[in-house]
Amino acid sequence: MKPAKLFFVIFCLCLSTLFIDAQPATEDAAVELPLRRIALFSSGIAYVEHAGPVGQGSGSEIRLTFDADALNDVLQSLTVNDPSSASPSVRYAAENSLWRTLRSFRIDLSGMPGLGEILNGLRGEELEVSIPNPVRGRIVAVEYRPQGTEAWLVLAASHGIQTIAVSSIVSFRFIDERLNLDLHRSLDTIMASQNDDSRTLLLSLDTPEGSAGSRTVLVSYVLPAPVWKVSYRLDLSGTAPFLQAWAIVDNDSNTDWDNVELSLVIGRPVSFIQNLYAPFRLSRPVLPLSIAGLAEGRTHEAGDAEFAKQNDSLSSMAFSAPQGVPAPASAMQRSVMERQDSPRTLVRSTAENAEAKASGDQFLFTFKNPITLAQRQSTMLPLVQGNVRAERTLLFSGVRSSNGATIHPELAAELTNTSGMRLPAGPITVYDAGIFAGNALIEFFPENEKRFITFGEDMSVTGNVLPSTLRVVSTVSIANGIMTINRRLIHEKVYRIRNASDDPKTIVIEHPITAGAELSVPESSSERTAGLYRFSRNLPARDILSFTVREETPLSERITLGTLQSDILLSYASNQEIPEQVRAVLTQAIELKRAADEAASIQNQLEVRHSRLIAEQDRVRSNVQTVGSDNPQGQEFLLRLIALDGDIDAVSAEIIEAEREVERTRRAYEDYVSVIRI
Repeated sequence: MKPAKLFFVIFCLCLSTLFIDAQPATEDAAVELPLRRIALFSSGIAYVEHAGPVGQGSGSEIRLTFDADALNDVLQSLTVNDPSSASPSVRYAAENSLWRTLRSFRIDLSGMPGLGEILNGLRGEELEVSIPNPVRGRIVAVEYRPQGTEAWLVLAASHGIQTIAVSSIVSFRFIDERLNLDLHRSLDTIMASQNDDSRTLLLSLDTPEGSAGSRTVLVSYVLPAPVWKVSYRLDLSGTAPFLQAWAIVDNDSNTDWDNVELSLVIGRPVSFIQNLYAPFRLSRPVLPLSIAGLAEGRTHEAGDAEFAKQNDSLSSMAFSAPQGVPAPASAMQRSVMERQDSPRTLVRSTAENAEAKASGDQFLFTFKNPITLAQRQSTMLPLVQGNVRAERTLLFSGVRSSNGATIHPELAAELTNTSGMRLPAGPITVYDAGIFAGNALIEFFPENEKRFITFGEDMSVTGNVLPSTLRVVSTVSIANGIMTINRRLIHEKVYRIRNASDDPKTIVIEHPITAGAELSVPESSSERTAGLYRFSRNLPARDILSFTVREETPLSERITLGTLQSDILLSYASNQEIPEQVRAVLTQAIELKRAADEAASIQNQLEVRHSRLIAEQDRVRSNVQTVGSDNPQGQEFLLRLIALDGDIDAVSAEIIEAEREVERTRRAYEDYVSVIRI
């Protein structure tokens, strides 16, 4: 509670002592149903059930108390199962209703007023004041003097106006008993709101007249709860590795769990919070009086009855979740590699495993014995234990060593979930040879699935990776004037792993999959995940393992030969990766291409010359127009025009012949490349 509000509550308690007629507190007749069942979800919610007998009679009220931040979930999910009540109802104080309730009383304590402010707000009301002698009169005003620090009550008494220092008042009471009642109701409201984090729901159950005896009522709801957790212990000693799982459960509520049926659920149901607790108000438009103005003209869309029927039939369909319970598993076993004489750290206890079964798409652990746990307490409960199937190995990560660094492989065990249960994610403490061996993590573990766990590094083994990339031409073909070059982009990694110990080991190499590439060396992997190949290999003692992984990405290039320049053709013809037969064909194509290019060059030169002659002819013609043709200089220009006409005609004829040659050599090249089939 905030300090200002705490001070206000204390002040109100003191204020109540000034009244002569104290009001007795009313007795709360509501009952509390015993807590019967709790199901905690791994997604941070809890399903809660209360059940118990409720007496018959005119009616019954059940009190449910929650933290304020849980009320939206409760209002969204509350379910009542009562065989007798026809119209149950739930009532509760709306959010921020304290100050609204206080303002509704004639004596308004909502603004944390002082005694002077309270009395000043009741001007005109009649009261009796003891100072210590009783004085009776009507409140005229409350004045502050001097300098506005001391409050004085001004009363209109029978003998005239009287002023009384508020600080000298011993007690007072209002003549109107309704005012005294309102003041006590305000104080009761404030006292009931001292716990800001607690909210109460009152469930009212009506009972048909004439009913006798009692009936059992069940109330359930969903509310936020701490995520339940699990921690494992795995003992790799001996011939049969042993697994224990402990559930960690927190009761952070204000309610004790007394002999409650507790279930732990693995699953991710959709869960969200909608603000149902806080009153929601909409702003509304102000419309003119209906007796004034004109009606507004508007249009309405046509309805379709058949469409509505179709939608109604769709909305009434029921969908059921698939149900199924896994067959009970046999005793958990293991294939393995441990020393027979290794001491065991974990010993099978007499604690019973939690009962496990599928619940729709979720998996449910239910403890066979009821659980008792005090409020704000946590506990660890045995979830499952038994022998497991495990194979010890080393795990070398190609991802960790991708930058060329030398690393140690990890100590690992490949577990198979033969428990018949879906095991939740959690940490694993690994023991070996009677002592702590390391910590590991495991994700959600379905039945019969295999998972690696790693819990340390083998300091006697080191390894690194030597990567390389190579582009190689695989095939070249030519058809319809298009040359297709198929290449292989080869990604190669050589793993070099050195075992400096005197013991041979088994190692699993994890190689990251290259997107779009196919594995070529070796032909297959021992195991594959979405992003990794796994290769299991033997690692001899005092030896080095060299292991190559090669992946190939196919690349294809299509080249239209008819549009290539001679120098590009020459680059392909001289590339030793291109097959000799293709290079010979390209060499012949180069000769034809050069002939076509030479013919085009000659044509271009003739066209340049022709353009220059035309320009010179225009210049001379302009000179003739300037000087005239009747003088010697004009006659000379005319002779030059005649000579230029002859030259232009001759070049034009050569251009025509050059165009024919370009067309012939181009067609010869295109015909050649179009008929090549390799």
